[in-house]
Amino acid sequence: MAPTNSAAVLTEPKAHPLKVESTPYPIAGDGEIIVKVAATAINPMDWYIQTLGEQLFAWLQYPYIGGSDVAGTVVEVGPNVNKFKVGDRVAGLAAGFDARSGGFQNYVALEAKIVMPIPDDLEFTEASVFPLGLCTAASGLYQKDFLALDYPSFDPKPNGKTLLIWAGASSVGTNAIQLAVASGYEVYTTSSPKNFDYCKGIGASRVFDYKSPTITQDLIEAFKGKTSAGAYAIQPGSEKFVFEVISKVEGAKFVACALEPTNVPNGVQAKMVFASTLKDNEVGTVIFDQYLPAALNQKKLQCLPRPLVFGHGLENIQGAIDLGKSGSVSAKKIVVTL
Repeated sequence: MAPTNSAAVLTEPKAHPLKVESTPYPIAGDGEIIVKVAATAINPMDWYIQTLGEQLFAWLQYPYIGGSDVAGTVVEVGPNVNKFKVGDRVAGLAAGFDARSGGFQNYVALEAKIVMPIPDDLEFTEASVFPLGLCTAASGLYQKDFLALDYPSFDPKPNGKTLLIWAGASSVGTNAIQLAVASGYEVYTTSSPKNFDYCKGIGASRVFDYKSPTITQDLIEAFKGKTSAGAYAIQPGSEKFVFEVISKVEGAKFVACALEPTNVPNGVQAKMVFASTLKDNEVGTVIFDQYLPAALNQKKLQCLPRPLVFGHGLENIQGAIDLGKSGSVSAKKIVVTL
């Protein structure tokens, strides 16, 4: 007999609060595993979907189960999955393509390609903070139709190129900095002054105050004598600043964007990143199979930002989303345990 399952459900567009209710236990399809969720993290997309509804997300079907970051234990393994077994501790991207694969539930179906084993000494709350941020970062950094950077290694050699990452203290920024440095790139990033040390601690060589009235000119000046590897515009509204900088520096003119880019200047290329696309190409294999397991075991990659545990149980998902939406949490990621 299958276990009972429950979820925090968005019953209709813009409904508030989420409703905790029984939902079908997911069945593992081809290439999938079923994970008993121990911790799930909150992302901006969660409050965007709830707040904006059909205005930006017309493709959503209701009732909708959100949640992209999960960590937990494998309880079932579907056909054509060889790298996991029942009992494995894992973290992965809950793609949310249907109700089975949203992370805000006790049992979730995950695509094995975008799931990673986690070390025994890594808490589920720590592991839950980074799947979406890491997938989004890696998709923008390494896919051939984006920045197409060199892959990360455990003994990177400086390659003489500098990457600009706007919003280095964000979840995506934190992962992008670590990956880019592991790939041999120098990283310039932006944050609030209180997070300068945080960004430098994970590998950024220079950090700039994103609120400075001279931020654009400061970055252009800093890039003098440097060869650009391109840029990653993570914070909404940062694209116009990043475009101006990249248009005036030597080297690559591509900008990976967290949102759909508009008003892209001549000579600059830009494209919106989707986290899950790396599962369909070699980037997913390289990152999830060849790099991450060893990187986590050897502590070469930190699971960051640090978790801020809001509470336990599905009934706390809504409060956690509201806290994230308030903008009062910085350089941490809100987590709910289940």
